Amino acid sequence: MPRPRPSAVPAGAISAIEPDSLADEAGLQPGDQVLAVNGQPIRDPVDYRFQTTEDLVELEVVHDGVLGLVEFEKPIDEPLGIEFDDDAFDGTRICNNKCFFCFLKGLPKGLRRPLYVKDDDYRLSFLHGNFVTLTNLSADDWVRLEEQRLSPLHVSVHATDLNLRRQLLGNRNAPDIIEQLHRLAKMRIEAHTQVVLCPGVNDGDALDQTVSDLLAQENVTSIGVVPVGSSLEGEERIADPGMRAHSQAEARVVVKQLRHWQRQARSERGRSVVFPSDEFYLTAGAQIPSARRYDGFPQWENGIGMTRTLVDDWRKTRRRIRQGNLALPRASAIIACGTLIAPTLRDLCAEASALTGVNFDIVPVDNTLFGARVNVSGLIPGGDFATALSAIDLPEHVFLPRASLDYFGAKFLDDLTPEALESRLGRPVKFVYTLSELLESIATGADHGDAGSRQPRPNQRSNGRSWTTPVAG
Repeated sequence: MPRPRPSAVPAGAISAIEPDSLADEAGLQPGDQVLAVNGQPIRDPVDYRFQTTEDLVELEVVHDGVLGLVEFEKPIDEPLGIEFDDDAFDGTRICNNKCFFCFLKGLPKGLRRPLYVKDDDYRLSFLHGNFVTLTNLSADDWVRLEEQRLSPLHVSVHATDLNLRRQLLGNRNAPDIIEQLHRLAKMRIEAHTQVVLCPGVNDGDALDQTVSDLLAQENVTSIGVVPVGSSLEGEERIADPGMRAHSQAEARVVVKQLRHWQRQARSERGRSVVFPSDEFYLTAGAQIPSARRYDGFPQWENGIGMTRTLVDDWRKTRRRIRQGNLALPRASAIIACGTLIAPTLRDLCAEASALTGVNFDIVPVDNTLFGARVNVSGLIPGGDFATALSAIDLPEHVFLPRASLDYFGAKFLDDLTPEALESRLGRPVKFVYTLSELLESIATGADHGDAGSRQPRPNQRSNGRSWTTPVAG
């Protein structure tokens, strides 16, 4: 069932206009309402995007309370510069499954409302890379997929054996995913797929079958395998089959098992296609693959390849320092992060310190909101950062991972703002993705922009946008 839309926000309401864009030149403003494009009513931003690719575009809009037409003549595919608050004007399509491993089941109370929405909407999959199960598609949805060729989609598979997949999804009516992927292939729609691996349930032989079946589908362009996770209020479910964390030995088995399939994929396709998440490599203590093994990082936002990009970024920055292209003052810096990545950061920063003279202190932060098993930097709430950093003497430079903030860079998962965190710490805090951003910030003293911004810009990719509240302006 779609989620009802807030009545205060009319369907097709414009949230932002790109400065100096065609829409800006036409005088359109946030709050105006787009009703139709070229005479066709639009159901959502997907319709809008599909209809506005032509060189002649006519919008039916409500501007300053008056209904009218606005015409544009432009190069094909040039955007008009219009953004919408809602990604689905008729409400987000809600998941009809009951996965026993669903992370949302254990979310603590008091987080922002969008985080609790069990979205399973193919439109959000196309727009923002949200993973969907394809279990709630209607006949009209399939017609639209073919008409608009919404590619690529991001699909949660978990298992290709029909009975096992139905068990995992808690949905005895879930359709055959292989048949659905065949159908998408005929429409020339590619799929990035995901397997949430639950120990003793869909690993071992079941994982081999799943990967083999998916590799046989030419339109499956990537297969991401990620470990099951559990938040604090879901810890009681750890006794359930598949809900416990992978041990180091089990993680090593998964990495070794998937290496076999990567070799086969490279032999047959010339690409790796199959990717264990960074968590498996770090838990196993295994070597992180080279960047060329990641096929351009198609599932980076799914935690696949982030560690490699971090390491490679440091190697490039190291060359710049040795060549005298990045001079750094004597300084001290703290980096707060998740416990999983902390050992890797310590190793990199030890090398950086020896080369630059900058003194680094890595502060691993335990996650008290979700529980210790949730140990990645992107899921640490602001309150836990505040608690950990308030207990120590802070140097001039305090850095946090940009991934811990929402898409807009405005809030942590617990809705604490960067400004509120700074107030509690009595120190400026800067947010970075990489060591190059961090070192550039120290070198230049920058407080804003890309080099360690205290007011981060929205992400370059739109993953996670549907789980945030848009910021004003």
